[in-house]
Amino acid sequence: MPHNRQFLSPAAPAPDRAEALFAPYGVDALEDDAELTAICAFAAKLCDAPTALVSLVDSQRQTFLAREGTDLRETPRSTSFCAHAMLEPDLMVVPDAANDPRFADFALVTGPPHIRFYAGAPLVSPEGIPLGSLCVLDHTPRAAGLTALQRDGLTVLAQAVMRRLGHRRQGLAREAEMTETARRFAMVADGIPDIAWSCTPGLVFDFYNARWKEFTGTEPPPDADGWRPLVHPDDEYETFRRWDEAAAAGEAFESEYRMRHASGEWRWVLSRALPMRDGDGAIERWFGTVTDVHDQRAVSDQRDLLARELSHRIKNIFAVIASLVALRARQYPEAAPFAADLGEAIGALGRAHDYVRPLGGRHGDRLVGLLRDLLRPYDESGADRLVFHGDDCPLGERAATPLALVFHELATNSAKYGALSVPGGQVTVTTTLDNDAGTISIDWLEQGGPPPEVDGSEGFGSRLVKLAVEGQLRGSITRRWLDSGVAAQVVVPLDAIG
Repeated sequence: MPHNRQFLSPAAPAPDRAEALFAPYGVDALEDDAELTAICAFAAKLCDAPTALVSLVDSQRQTFLAREGTDLRETPRSTSFCAHAMLEPDLMVVPDAANDPRFADFALVTGPPHIRFYAGAPLVSPEGIPLGSLCVLDHTPRAAGLTALQRDGLTVLAQAVMRRLGHRRQGLAREAEMTETARRFAMVADGIPDIAWSCTPGLVFDFYNARWKEFTGTEPPPDADGWRPLVHPDDEYETFRRWDEAAAAGEAFESEYRMRHASGEWRWVLSRALPMRDGDGAIERWFGTVTDVHDQRAVSDQRDLLARELSHRIKNIFAVIASLVALRARQYPEAAPFAADLGEAIGALGRAHDYVRPLGGRHGDRLVGLLRDLLRPYDESGADRLVFHGDDCPLGERAATPLALVFHELATNSAKYGALSVPGGQVTVTTTLDNDAGTISIDWLEQGGPPPEVDGSEGFGSRLVKLAVEGQLRGSITRRWLDSGVAAQVVVPLDAIG
């Protein structure tokens, strides 16, 4: 029968054979293996033999991983039937060892246990290298050997032994691969400037890279409570509240806090953690990093201080300009209306600046907040003459100034000629998000005012509004003159306003 098996002489010395062939199978851990023992027991019963063995043969000895009917654990290779059987292409049967010149002088034949009958199925690695055999033994000769069923059964059981050995080999290979992967991960993790860690789904911290000890000067703790002495007392409660919530919900964690350095200094760090999930969505591990952001935060604090100072000075400039306009207007009474309009516009820009300046804005960065602040001076009576409806959205600093100019112009005209110029007049401002189109529309509707006078000409204010909307905001503005006052709609792309 053709095969690619590597044949060795039973007596040929092979000093490295055990290491080269058996190491991948981890055979030491397979001694008395329950599955192999069960195979031995069934083989003995199938062949009606008192003894069955799973035997692996190296250069000096044969070792019995599993046995039935004997307490022997090994014998010398020189007296091994299996050293011959493993080199055969098929089952080897010895009807009477005492009459077989290969085995007649073996001590196990001439003396206890007086082996006379032997049948062994070779155990061969996937590479075609003989490892040993699954055999049955009897102290009574058997001229007829084994039945066809017994021969087939012993061969199938030998295949089951190799499957068990193969599973063990694959398991060891996976473990070795995981160990190597973990080693490489540790090397990579030790090479990054951040602290890196991981923990089990039960929140047992079982990995830290070298940066932990370098930064903290302490041994890595096994749980989150071990971090507490290293977190600044003023930051501890909020930091661990966030971590507990993230861990309980299985969500990403992020927090900035002060952490004690090995030098004793409290340094600001940015801590992040993410859960890794399996195909069913269950958390397999948590991975996290701790980044030293102390120096960056110091630079940021300096920039914020400078930004606040610049913002304060700009705000003062608005006030100075408004004062200069008012003072000059006293010298030129004929320019008083223009000076009043200019002063109000400067005031509107000052209110818009609260939304542009980096820190200290009154309402953060929301569109409706800007509109309310801009139009509040036109409803000082508290009679709810300005009504706001609709959606809100983030407001970028570049959009604040042109929007302030547009709605200051609408409000000023309304206060002079429209709904806000008469008792009972009202303005409704409606904001509508259209996420599909990626726009927001701001509708201005005057009610209860005098009919607008339209002469068909376009004044400076109208040109300024059009320039602000179309040029700076990439939007559009439409106006309609109703009997109750002006209706206007401003439509702006969200990426221009946000």
